[in-house]
Amino acid sequence: MNLRETITAAVKTAMLARDAERTSTLRLIQAKLKDTDIAARPKGVTAVPDDEIFAMLRSMIKSRRDSVTLFRQGHREELAAKEEAEIAVIEEFLPQTLSGVALDAAIDAAIAETNAASPKDMGKVIGALKAKHGAALDMGVVSVAVKAKLG
Repeated sequence: MNLRETITAAVKTAMLARDAERTSTLRLIQAKLKDTDIAARPKGVTAVPDDEIFAMLRSMIKSRRDSVTLFRQGHREELAAKEEAEIAVIEEFLPQTLSGVALDAAIDAAIAETNAASPKDMGKVIGALKAKHGAALDMGVVSVAVKAKLG
């Protein structure tokens, strides 16, 4: 079952369970996916691949995390809690991301593979990581870690 089918099945399950909040978040995901597909049509793509869907989901999470921060600064806990609940639902569709020791090992391997020696080689290292691990990377964390190791 591909990611689109998984999302569609999750919407149906949430609707049958009468879980309004989960259904709402899942429909937001479907709407964003449809917008992403429409934006890709000029490139000749009718349905974006899973890697682009993962990137879309990560951007949805990032915007919600920014909103949580702003809501907390404005003392609007109920809105922050709603955004956090949406983040939890969206994260269900992302693959397990590399972190900790596994991420360090992957970065070390990519540095060795590309013969990177300075921060100027950061692009090569990140390219190698993307090619090998793709959707299992949180690029915000990866870029900071690679920069720290290279310089």
